[in-house]
Amino acid sequence: MTNELPLEANLDSESDFNFEQSELEIAAIAPITKSLKQKVEAVLYLKGQSMDLAAIATTLGCEVEDAEMGVIDLITEYAHRDSALEIVETDAGFSLRLRSEFEDLVQKLIPVDLGRGTLRTLAAIALKKNIVQSELIELRGAGAYQHVQELVEQGFVKKKRQAEGRSSVLHVTPKFHQYFEIDDLTKLI
Repeated sequence: MTNELPLEANLDSESDFNFEQSELEIAAIAPITKSLKQKVEAVLYLKGQSMDLAAIATTLGCEVEDAEMGVIDLITEYAHRDSALEIVETDAGFSLRLRSEFEDLVQKLIPVDLGRGTLRTLAAIALKKNIVQSELIELRGAGAYQHVQELVEQGFVKKKRQAEGRSSVLHVTPKFHQYFEIDDLTKLI
């Protein structure tokens, strides 16, 4: 059975018939587009990382052009929606992520992923209180340079340049105390 209207449905003119037929065609396509948009949203949510259009299309079993249409619809919808989420395009493709204005919540609620070596370096800094970076390197090895950089970026350690000398003094920040729920390190020793 086709969606074509019989010729008798043409009430006044051919343009009325075309208008009605166009409305039927749009109505028939709209649920597919909405469904595709929802599927693209689900894929981006479940994947949790950027995906290019080809990967989205492969996952959904559709054409790249259809995946692109779904992504564009989502970007437009999220741009007009009062939502904490957004669809962004990165070098690796498209991703569903939290808007940047909620970054402070991410830092507060999601546990930091620190490796064993980085945690040991952090412990050394915390236990020594104000430690000179060169002393830390002697204690922990050259890998501690990377650890310190990571800890500074994560906000657990502050670096302060010494007035004399080339090294920096390292100390833990209030974020360290809050995150690890440690008020006084001397109670732990």
